[in-house]
Amino acid sequence: MAIDKPLVLLIGATGLTGQSIVNALLESGNFRLAALVRQSSSSKPETQALRDAGVEIRLGDVLDGVEELKTVLSGVDTLISAVTGWLIPKQKDIIRAAKEVGVMRVVPCDFSTPGAKGVRGLHDTKLAIREFVQELGVPYTFIDVGAWIQGWLPLPSRSTLSEEAKQMAYTTLGNGQARTLVTDLHHIGRYVARIIADPRTLNHAVIVWEDETTQAEALDLGVRLSGDGEALRAKYVRVARDAFAKAIEEGKQEIAADSPTALGPQVKVARNGYSQSMLALEENTLENAKKLGYLDARELYPDIPPYSLAEFAREFYSLPDPGSEFHTYEPKD
Repeated sequence: MAIDKPLVLLIGATGLTGQSIVNALLESGNFRLAALVRQSSSSKPETQALRDAGVEIRLGDVLDGVEELKTVLSGVDTLISAVTGWLIPKQKDIIRAAKEVGVMRVVPCDFSTPGAKGVRGLHDTKLAIREFVQELGVPYTFIDVGAWIQGWLPLPSRSTLSEEAKQMAYTTLGNGQARTLVTDLHHIGRYVARIIADPRTLNHAVIVWEDETTQAEALDLGVRLSGDGEALRAKYVRVARDAFAKAIEEGKQEIAADSPTALGPQVKVARNGYSQSMLALEENTLENAKKLGYLDARELYPDIPPYSLAEFAREFYSLPDPGSEFHTYEPKD
C-alpha cells in the first residue's frame, strides 16, 4: 500500500537538481513524495506539473519559524534540501524542526564537489550546516557529487553562448592533467533514490561520481567530436597553478572597493574558487573523497550502469547548440 512507503519532503523541487531527484524518486515507486512550495508559487506551472506527477504540495517557506515548519514536516520520514545558494545558511530552522518531529534522515543541501575548509565560501557554508546537523544529533546523510558533466566539455564555435562562457570552457591548468570527478546532473536523482533507502549511508557522507577525467581528455573529445577539429585546440588558454588564487584575491579586492553585493566580483571569486579546489588543489578526486571519509556510490551500487565523459560527449556534440540547454555555462548574449 502507498501509505506504507516512506514519505520524502523535498525543498527546491523545481530547480535543476531538485527536478532530477523528483523524477527518480517517482520513477522508483518506493516513496511518497511531497514538495515544500511557497504560497506565492502555488499556482505556477512548475508547481502544477508537480501535482500532475503525483507530488503532494505542502505550502510553506524554509524561512518560516520552527513551529510552522514542524507542521509542514508532519509524517515526513526523510527531508531532502536542494535549495538555491543564498538559502543554504537558512536551513537551520527546518533542521531543528525535523529533529523535534522525529524525521529519520535529513539530507541538507550539498550536491557539490568535496574539499577542505577555506577554499570556497559557499562550500564553507555547507560544511557549517553539516557541523550544525551533527551537533544537533539529527540522523543525516551528506551527498556530494563530481563536477557537473554538463559544464566540463569545451564549447564548439557554433554555440550561441557568450564569448565569456566559451573562454571559461577553454581555460585549462597547465597541461590539463589534473584529475577530477564528473557527474551527470540528470543522473543524480537515481543515486539519491538508492542512498536514502540504504541503511549503510545513514550518518555518513557519500560521493556520487560517474567518471574521473581530465581537462586534456575533455579537449581531445572536443577536437574529435565537436566538428571544429584542431581549431578548437588552438583556442585553449593554459594558465599557471597560481592563476585561480590570484583571480580570487582580485575579486575580493573588487568587492571591498565596490560593494559586498556586487555580483560580478562575487561570481569571479566563486568560479575561481571551484577551479582552485578542483584543478590547482586536485580536491575533486575519488582518492581525496575517500580520505575525507566519503562512501563511494559506485561501490555501494555497482548495478547502476557507469556513464563516461566520452558517452556524454557524443550526445553533447550531436545537439544543434551544445550548452544552451544547461545553466552550467554563462547565459547567452
